[in-house]
Amino acid sequence: MNKGQPIIIVKKKRGGHAAHHGGAWKVAYADFVTAMMAFFLVMWLVNQQPAVKAAVAGYFRDPGAFDSTKGGGILPGGAEGLKESGVTPVSKPMPNDVKTAKETLEKAAEHMREALKKIPSLKALEDRIEITVTDEGLRIELLETAKDSFFAVGSADLLPETVQILVVISKELGGLGNAVALEGHTDSRKYAASSYANWELSTDRANSARRAMERFGLQEGQIDAVRGYADTRLRTPDMPLDARNRRISIVVQNGS
Repeated sequence: MNKGQPIIIVKKKRGGHAAHHGGAWKVAYADFVTAMMAFFLVMWLVNQQPAVKAAVAGYFRDPGAFDSTKGGGILPGGAEGLKESGVTPVSKPMPNDVKTAKETLEKAAEHMREALKKIPSLKALEDRIEITVTDEGLRIELLETAKDSFFAVGSADLLPETVQILVVISKELGGLGNAVALEGHTDSRKYAASSYANWELSTDRANSARRAMERFGLQEGQIDAVRGYADTRLRTPDMPLDARNRRISIVVQNGS
């Protein structure tokens, strides 16, 4: 053994792998848990009612407004905090709103009936114009009969009296501003031309009505949809060839 050779002593630190990294993993884990908690909080908030969302937003704008000594809170029931924060919750329409909207449409329906009665040439068409108000809105239907139509036979050309009717309806609905959808319907009788079927006819007739209504009173962008249903939504399902299945429906949303 060489007495002049230095002796090297290697000491290993205790703690293994964990000692090498120290406490860094704890910080990373804490960040992960915090991020997951924030994620689930956002998911919970997304599915809440508008009033709850507005309340939470109000809390972050002015936390002092939600003083626990005043009995307020950010969840439903904390009216005091909401009031002082200046946040007005956005809620779903209450029954009174629906009732008001329905009353507005009922008045419009009555105005249309009265206006149509004042036109002598339309007196004979009263029974073919059906105006009803439901919870979903106002529905106006122009019904054909075996002898009378609102369009030229087998085409989408409007008859003069049909234009008169649409003028009255358009002026009334244009004043309301509610969204309007137009539907075309046929009976189950097959169309003579093989290249043109009831689908095309019902859609073309709905579009003809749309063009007239936009020209005579509806506001720009008020038309919400134009649909052709052919004979898929019969008015008298037990009588698929009944002329009353041929109709134009004007559906007005209640606007609530």
